[in-house]
Amino acid sequence: MSERYDAIIIGAGIIGCCTGFELAKRGYRTLNVDKLHGAGYGSTAASCAIVRFHYSTPDGVAMARESYFHWLDWARYLGVPDDAGTARYVNTGCLVFKTDRNRQLREVMASLDELRVAYEELDADGVRALVPGLDTRSFGPPVGRDDARFGAPTGDAVSGAVYLPESGFVSDPQLSCHNAQRACEARGGEFRFHAEVTEVLVRDGRAAGVRLADGAALEAPVVVNVAGPHSSRVNRLAGVEDGMAIKTRPQKHEVCHVPAPGGSRFDVFGTIISDGDTGCYLRPEAGGHVLLGSEDPACDAPDWVDDPDDWDDGFSDRWLTQVLRVAQRIPDLPVPSRPKGVVALYDVTDDWIPVYDRSDLPGFYLAVGTSGNQFKNGPVAGQLMAELITQVEGGRDHDRDPVKLPLKYTRRELDLASFSRRREINRQSSFSVIG
Repeated sequence: MSERYDAIIIGAGIIGCCTGFELAKRGYRTLNVDKLHGAGYGSTAASCAIVRFHYSTPDGVAMARESYFHWLDWARYLGVPDDAGTARYVNTGCLVFKTDRNRQLREVMASLDELRVAYEELDADGVRALVPGLDTRSFGPPVGRDDARFGAPTGDAVSGAVYLPESGFVSDPQLSCHNAQRACEARGGEFRFHAEVTEVLVRDGRAAGVRLADGAALEAPVVVNVAGPHSSRVNRLAGVEDGMAIKTRPQKHEVCHVPAPGGSRFDVFGTIISDGDTGCYLRPEAGGHVLLGSEDPACDAPDWVDDPDDWDDGFSDRWLTQVLRVAQRIPDLPVPSRPKGVVALYDVTDDWIPVYDRSDLPGFYLAVGTSGNQFKNGPVAGQLMAELITQVEGGRDHDRDPVKLPLKYTRRELDLASFSRRREINRQSSFSVIG
């Protein structure tokens, strides 16, 4: 006998959990299914959980800015306590270096101006005053360790930077998913773990539910693909991939965990740094440490993975490359002899901009390609998916008349056509984890 729901969400990362929560708030009987053992143990757990606003389009800034206000008062957004504790937002500020690749942040600053987000332009002296100990010479464009130029400065000073005081990170990304799970359950939503989807059920030309590896058939007129690195596989199960101009693929990423420079108290006073000049980003971490990762410079070939269930989850020599790149900017950064951090798969679109959309199969919806740069947008992503589903199921033709989501705090409408499965590749994208 099958079980019936109003909506089944495949995935229980931050966006899957928030989608379930927002649909449950609207009265849907929801079920989140995830093949892992708990909420947030996939790509979300591997996220640095950075909350920042440096996107090049006003819609990108608006979505991040709107979500920021939810993270500021996360407990109020959820509305229910969690015995496991509540994830905290930690404000650090964010320093973003200007490079030719990010077009000297001209579009970013224009978008920040439109949204009235505070920032300060800095020259090299201003950067050193903000974060003492940084080497403000230019080292870019980034090159690999096998290049003779690696580690050598290419200019006396970087061209400048932008500092945004309202940026930070969420203390525990996996806990934030558990928080959203509990909030969803309080509204009647259900969760099922160790549950692998092996079939998308179709009846009368529309989605009708899913079948699990244990044979269980779960029925629902709405199915939402938020499966992270498995999203392309789920799309193929539903037969919708050919109707997508923007595709997704799993990509291996490594986040490094290293000690902070001795005596710097970087974990207490440090800021997030987005450094396209060296090709890396970093943020403070509790206990006197630094988390750092790659901004996917052009010299590094993407590490694509064919099978998200069969891949090398060990560290590669990229770990040392990333640490040494950051050590160019922070000369006192310790370089450990053994790698430590997180190796994970990210779900990546062709231009690193997510797809939030319906599909060519009625009742089957997409929230895919979100890894790496969409954690911060979890609350608003849940809201836009709930609005999209409600309107399309109510008869709106989203492909011809795109849904728009009113944003409460930023007081603008978010045009969901920006995230269409049928859109052209956005050539203004960074084509990196920055989005």
